[in-house]
Amino acid sequence: MNFNLNKVTRENLKKLKPYSSARDEYVADGSPMVFLDANENPFENGVNRYPDPRQRRLKSALAQQKDISIENMLLGNGSDEVLDLIFRAFCEPQRDNIVTLPPTYGMYKVLAGINAIENREVLLTENFQPDVESILKTVDSNSKLLFLCSPNNPTGNSFSEEKIIRLLQGFQGLVVIDEAYIDFSTGTSWAKKLQEHPNLIVTQTLSKAYGLAGIRLGICIASEDIISILHKIKPPYNINELTQKRALKRLEGAARIRLEISEILNQKKLLLKGLKHVKFIEKIYPSDANFVLVKVDDADKRYQQLLDMGIVTRNRSNQPLCENTLRFTIGTPDENIKLVMALKEIN
Repeated sequence: MNFNLNKVTRENLKKLKPYSSARDEYVADGSPMVFLDANENPFENGVNRYPDPRQRRLKSALAQQKDISIENMLLGNGSDEVLDLIFRAFCEPQRDNIVTLPPTYGMYKVLAGINAIENREVLLTENFQPDVESILKTVDSNSKLLFLCSPNNPTGNSFSEEKIIRLLQGFQGLVVIDEAYIDFSTGTSWAKKLQEHPNLIVTQTLSKAYGLAGIRLGICIASEDIISILHKIKPPYNINELTQKRALKRLEGAARIRLEISEILNQKKLLLKGLKHVKFIEKIYPSDANFVLVKVDDADKRYQQLLDMGIVTRNRSNQPLCENTLRFTIGTPDENIKLVMALKEIN
């Protein structure tokens, strides 16, 4: 396709000169220097200096693990900041629209509302796949973003590669593939296909497989041109020093991360076996994530019964196509056993 990034970029950003912080103008290389440039408190306590606004060391570690270029990466205060930056860079308030595919991650709709962008919803099919024909009929010249969550939340399934390719080729705006759960999937990240699809943006997170939900670190992977635009509008110090250090420490334990992912997947297999013997579970949906969606006879009743037994699950019945469904995150072996025992005990 002949994708033109200039056509989807907001006019006011094309000539915008981003704020240049003290740490942008002088990049420390570890040499002993007297820093009198940033109006910082000079007394060392570990966090009295501003963090690297480009997160160079952290990006280098991430790039090595994920086999992508640093130039194709932007980090955010959680994926939610990354998504918000995408809205602000490419959607004109009160004029443009986005397309989302319910049931899906709810923040796309929330961010559309915050940024005064119309959200055009096209339901997934009954087997939770994108309805390509309906999506392409819904868009117009002001459709700037299409959000695909794959593996999808709350359903857990991955989208068909063939359908995603058709959307990348047929949609004239930017296609954002949210891969928050990609580390639990056997599929390959779409980040490997940036060269083939100039309108592709991939988002990932360290909250799930990396076990760092508490530090809020999201990743945007896209072409250098797209990343350059997003860098124009990101806050100068959006990733604080403590977050950068904690993420780097976790990334050093790559073997431990792989072990935890493997254990979660093994536990999911065991949980699925146990769920098959619960009498009021009517359907177990396929999952490529670290959670399982199930259809039950009465989700409100079963949710409350589990809550009364000290087990917090997620009732997804308010989502389209998800009537009477509960979502179970894969826990520790003991937690999963407690869940199955509780499900078998309640009437």
